[in-house]
Amino acid sequence: MLRRLYDWVIRLAQHPNAIAAMGAVAFAESSFFPIPPDVILVPLVLANRQKAFRIALVCTVCSVLGGLLGYAIGYYAFETLGEWVVRTYGLQQGLERFRAGFAEWGIWIILIKGLTPIPYKLVTIASGAAHFDLFTFVWASIVTRGARFFLVAALLWRFGEPIRAFIEERLSLVTWVFLVALVGGFVAFRYLF
Repeated sequence: MLRRLYDWVIRLAQHPNAIAAMGAVAFAESSFFPIPPDVILVPLVLANRQKAFRIALVCTVCSVLGGLLGYAIGYYAFETLGEWVVRTYGLQQGLERFRAGFAEWGIWIILIKGLTPIPYKLVTIASGAAHFDLFTFVWASIVTRGARFFLVAALLWRFGEPIRAFIEERLSLVTWVFLVALVGGFVAFRYLF
């Protein structure tokens, strides 16, 4: 079953609208959607290595634009929509500590958390809720999200075939590592921040 799903995603990555679909996921993930764009970014770059950096650029731009939506949710609608997103993921406690940390460490929180498996939507919503400087938020988001997506794209562009072979040979392991990192990001946010 996992193999069929992987093959299906690789085939979809060759679809003419695949980059737009990845952009939509990157946008949504930065504000409310639980699945990171890497799920589409990796197979998309593996299927189209010559477009690796264009794909990373689209992912970065859409993630930052989605981050602006997350920021707006936190800034203008935290009491309703923002709180609902945070409650949906069960992260109320972590968000309060996270918001408090913005007074002293705001820029570093955005830069570091944007590279980790900690859900970026929580960073964007917390930034808005803390009324963090919008200009600083935008440039920090560009730096951190760009670094993450361009690094992934560069590695896949340079070492694409060996990475693809590794993924295909160890698909179950790679899937479990991804799931652990995804869940671990939510858990870390809930209990550590």
